[in-house]
Amino acid sequence: MRLILELFLTFAKIGLFTFGGGYAMLSLIENTCVEKKQWITHDEMMNITVIAESTPGPIAINCATFVGYRQKGFFGALAAIVGMVLPSFCIIFLISMFLDRFLEISWIAHAFQGIKIAVGILILDAAIRMFRKMQKKWTPRIILLSAAAAMLLITVFSLRISSVILMLAAGAISLVLFLAARPSAKGGDAA
Repeated sequence: MRLILELFLTFAKIGLFTFGGGYAMLSLIENTCVEKKQWITHDEMMNITVIAESTPGPIAINCATFVGYRQKGFFGALAAIVGMVLPSFCIIFLISMFLDRFLEISWIAHAFQGIKIAVGILILDAAIRMFRKMQKKWTPRIILLSAAAAMLLITVFSLRISSVILMLAAGAISLVLFLAARPSAKGGDAA
């Protein structure tokens, strides 16, 4: 029961103090779950991130679900999810109840401008950490850097190309390279 409470409180803290959605939370999730609590390894965090990105739902919730399930099964996953969601839900609920024109208050609008910058830095930090822990092979790094450059160009030039197309293209290229690098089973069995 103690571990379930710890999972809830850990993810509630992450959910309460991180702005900007799942990608901004990745750095804090990794710092807490891998380095401080040692609930998962760096490799598992990389795998969780890839799987959480490709499955439906917010990436932070998917990561919390995996970590909670890994530690305490269904109830651990439930505690982690509720911990991650509850702070944001309560804050948004209170804002919607008491402030009709929340963003029209000038100091709140300025605070959100600063938060946007902080969110960008958190996302960049998560990307740099993942890049450093990536396999030291040239192929994944070239695919990653090419996709990042393409996204940057699409954003700068306001092109109407979906990021889903880039992800599918990167996945297809990776699959083709993997299949091409695999040793042929025909040559070894014939002899």
